Amino acid sequence: MIARTHDLAAITALSIAILLVSAHPITLSTLIFAIIANLVGGIVPDIDQPTAPFWRNLPIGNVFGKVFSKMTGGHRFITHSILGVLIIGYLFFVLLNFISPIIGSVDVNVVWWAFMIGILSHLIMDTFNKEGVPWLLPIPIKIGFLPIKALRIETDSWVENWVIFPGLVIFNCCLYLINYQYILHLLRTMVV
Repeated sequence: MIARTHDLAAITALSIAILLVSAHPITLSTLIFAIIANLVGGIVPDIDQPTAPFWRNLPIGNVFGKVFSKMTGGHRFITHSILGVLIIGYLFFVLLNFISPIIGSVDVNVVWWAFMIGILSHLIMDTFNKEGVPWLLPIPIKIGFLPIKALRIETDSWVENWVIFPGLVIFNCCLYLINYQYILHLLRTMVV
């Protein structure tokens, strides 16, 4: 999947989680940090790819991207596994706790969960991709849905661009319309 599909899938997963879990009031700053963390989590597994937008946007990022890709075993290896999710999640948790004195009233637990939801949505979306995902690494088996590889989605194909992405947009619109009153209630109870 391409970055915009992963971003939309991450926001969709976060929205579903917020609607399913009875949320306690949070601050506006927590909400903003959580959304940003969710979007970053939605694309962070692809840092194992030297051509990822993350590397392209850094000075000499292509050099770091190539080195990091080799260190992580290449694209769709450790960062696309449960082991990778645990490692990345732990490192992000340490980072959040380190910067927590600076970010004030931000609930780092909410931000961490939003980040983790983003990462997991990335892996779930890539499971529908032709290549599959090595969920159980170090067992080197890539798991994909559907079992027949020819029926899976190719990255940046017409299916992703004209079925999956618009389907996620329509799903989000329906989700927000159906839960409009509840979302308003959550926003009204937000602590500023």
